[in-house]
Amino acid sequence: MLFHLFYPLRAEFAFFNVFRYPSFRVIAAAVMAFFIVYYLIPWFIRWMRAAGVGQPIRDDGPESHLAKQGTPTMGGVIILCAVIVPALLLCNLKNYYVWTVTVVMVCFGLVGLADDLAKVRARNSKGVPGRLRLLLEFGIAGIALAVITMFYRFSTNFSLPFIKTQIFNPDLGVVYVGLGMLVIVGTANAVNLTDGLDGLAIGPSIVSSGTFLILAYGTGTVIAGFNIAEYLKIPHVPGVEELAVVCGALLGAGIGFLWYNANPAEIFMGDVGSLSIGGALGTMAVLTKMEILSMLINGLFLMETVSVIVQSGVYKYYRRTKGKEYADTHRVFRMAPIHHHFERVWAEDLGRPPKEVEPKVIVRLWLVAGLLSLAALGTLKLR
Repeated sequence: MLFHLFYPLRAEFAFFNVFRYPSFRVIAAAVMAFFIVYYLIPWFIRWMRAAGVGQPIRDDGPESHLAKQGTPTMGGVIILCAVIVPALLLCNLKNYYVWTVTVVMVCFGLVGLADDLAKVRARNSKGVPGRLRLLLEFGIAGIALAVITMFYRFSTNFSLPFIKTQIFNPDLGVVYVGLGMLVIVGTANAVNLTDGLDGLAIGPSIVSSGTFLILAYGTGTVIAGFNIAEYLKIPHVPGVEELAVVCGALLGAGIGFLWYNANPAEIFMGDVGSLSIGGALGTMAVLTKMEILSMLINGLFLMETVSVIVQSGVYKYYRRTKGKEYADTHRVFRMAPIHHHFERVWAEDLGRPPKEVEPKVIVRLWLVAGLLSLAALGTLKLR
């Protein structure tokens, strides 16, 4: 709204010409989102405590986590607001990429909110049935992608890392919509699985947001006739540079939330936060044509997901073929997702106290996420 209000006044007031540049609006969105979260989270924590609403802790998780029972949750509501408000104020609202990301983010957030409320009200950790949640998520992603491909002529061409778009850029048609749905839903649930330690999910989310900020700007921007995407031999998507502003807001909101979510956490983001952030990151991967590269950018989230799939698959196979007792004693990981495995190994094998183990696991996995994102950016020149 501010973009549409001030930018037309640039002829009378030269200063307002800065609204023309996504770079200025990216910084403004990040700062605005940070302060929205920074000032609203303390109020939200007090309100949640007064209402007696806290995070239920699964009894099959690490024993050290039981002390977190009752910690205020659903902080993702504030993250969601802190991203949407700057996006509406600073983005070009005629840009359908902005609306696609924000609508998907809000809808995934609502699914997560329903899940959180079900857990809190029932005082258990089951929430909305998994199949129903996945059905809703695939429906949201499918509708969003169908709309932009059918009505806004969004390209269904597909590109691979390390290969120039001029060499390999096939049109997948309706198959591309299915691929995009998998990317969006998969990323959302991967972030959700990672959200098991204080600050573990929001840290890599900040890194991924910053990476997609760079990719969105590079994919869509043409400066004085210089096409960045053409120079890098990656798909050029006109208008997608506007998503850099949304990424800036997500980055700023993430930093603000980490202020309170760092170990020991004063609040958790809940499914409303993890699903909305993951849905936004997945949608950005599709709109910037970085679907495959997002597996590297969001590599930590993928690693967490694969660990759960492997643990569950092997356990079920052993239980069916060799019995429950054998399956219980021959797990691939001590516990899944893999961050719990590292907790167990360092606590049980190395004798480290739980209070020391969790921060080490978190920070080291943050470093992994940062290195993976740097590697992803490095591939832009390897084509």
